[in-house]
Amino acid sequence: MRELPELFANNREWAAKMTRHDPDFFRRLSLQQSPEYLWIGCSDSRVPANEIVGLAPGEMFVHRNIANIVSHADLNCLSVLQFAIDVLHVRHVIVTGHYNCGGVRASLDDKRHGLVDNWLRHLHDVQLRYHDELAAVTGFDERVDRLCELNVREQVANLAATTIVQDAWTRGQPLTLHGWIYDLKDGLLRDLDCTLNADDAVNLGALRVHGV
Repeated sequence: MRELPELFANNREWAAKMTRHDPDFFRRLSLQQSPEYLWIGCSDSRVPANEIVGLAPGEMFVHRNIANIVSHADLNCLSVLQFAIDVLHVRHVIVTGHYNCGGVRASLDDKRHGLVDNWLRHLHDVQLRYHDELAAVTGFDERVDRLCELNVREQVANLAATTIVQDAWTRGQPLTLHGWIYDLKDGLLRDLDCTLNADDAVNLGALRVHGV
């Protein structure tokens, strides 16, 4: 059972279905990837990037971690970002959070969770920035969802402040940053209205002042 035969069977069925639909699909896919989008999302298994937006393999470059964090100390995320922008020349980077995020919930519940607590320090920084607003939200679930939204906004700002994005904007490369949130209850995305492009580069502070 070490081979997980059911997954290999699923794979064969999927490959056969793709080939029936488009006999040339895998040949084209093997030649080059040229996505227009980089998705930075949560690792949650209920939030599959390509499926949510109806894109086929090869149409979206994807990076995922717990609570969709963009940290200036995370070489993994930054390497993905640089490759997507400098090599693949994506035109859109989309930070996508989701409501009732387990990482966000864990950062608010005042319990110890192990090694992940070190990663969740990034969320504690967001909590401190919006302490008064979050304190005014009475229900715990509602506070979790509001922090999910605020966290996306903060990560878009973090993206905009990276040298990778700043350099792309300086050289005139078309690049827009987006902040979205996904609702597990209905499967729908919501734009959090924190889109940034080169024209907004000097106004990053406004992103953190205005509410979503």
